Amino acid sequence: MNKTSQSSSGRKSGLHSRNKNNDRYDFPSLISSFPELAQFVFVNKYKKETIDFSNPSAVRTLNKVLLHHHYGITFWELPQEHLCPPIPGRADYIHHLADLIALNNNGIIPQGNCVSVLDIGVGANCIYPLIGHAEYGWRFVGSDVDPSATKSAQHILDGNGISTDHIEIRTQQQSDHFFQGLINPRECFDLTMCNPPFHSSIDQATSGTRRKWKNLGNKTTGQYALNFGGRFHELVYPGGEIEFVKGLVHESAAFAKDVLWFTSLISKQSNLLLIKKELIQIHAVDVRTIDMAQGQKKSRFIAWTFHTEQERKYWQEIRWSHTVGSE
Repeated sequence: MNKTSQSSSGRKSGLHSRNKNNDRYDFPSLISSFPELAQFVFVNKYKKETIDFSNPSAVRTLNKVLLHHHYGITFWELPQEHLCPPIPGRADYIHHLADLIALNNNGIIPQGNCVSVLDIGVGANCIYPLIGHAEYGWRFVGSDVDPSATKSAQHILDGNGISTDHIEIRTQQQSDHFFQGLINPRECFDLTMCNPPFHSSIDQATSGTRRKWKNLGNKTTGQYALNFGGRFHELVYPGGEIEFVKGLVHESAAFAKDVLWFTSLISKQSNLLLIKKELIQIHAVDVRTIDMAQGQKKSRFIAWTFHTEQERKYWQEIRWSHTVGSE
């Protein structure tokens, strides 16, 4: 999320057509829903209302408003040190996942609790399950290796009266595994999703955070600046993103028939070729790269399945054939 993410036409270039954050933020309407936001809104040099996206309090407050205004989330609090995500980009991942499974359902997006999604690394913010359940009624399981993150996520669910029938939070007890010890026997998921750690070391993460603040015109330094970007496990993994996703890929083979589509965000396009080579080695049947964008920021996720076309059709018939969907 940044100051240049909105086009001169008032729309955020590149966001999915179903993204509720597609239009320029309607600050008068948002302030009407959440008066606390008013203190952070100002008119910039282009005579447009905006907030200072380098101000953590402003961004957290805007997130609360967007979640309330668009998705009916009335309570959203998280510990200060945890990752504060940009809502529009997170929503885009959900909508593109919906398009992906619609390919296996005659172009119709299956909706309701019959669709099960596993979010690897749900984080303290619980963003993906909150948006995905609000938009499509899907059932989510959110996992994390950090007990403080799962505690916070559960606190958000409790604060909104969301039961485990809709969103369930699980702590991954085995920090060196992704699916093992998490997916129960005879449990199936239509999708898995993941926003992996980008960095290979705390120094690299700190440097990246400093660049982010510099780009936003903020001189904040020290641990608070890093923490606004996330806790250690949210940012850092030995070997960085490529090693994390390679581990995800290889472990997915053991759950090949328990999941229809495995997916993961990929921050560095240069990592795609190596990941695709890994997927060839484990005999993935179909591999796809889905491009996304928000203004000048380009992103993508990779998706793979071990199911043949015929098997995907059978999956659709037994799981989604009697569900309400949307085109």
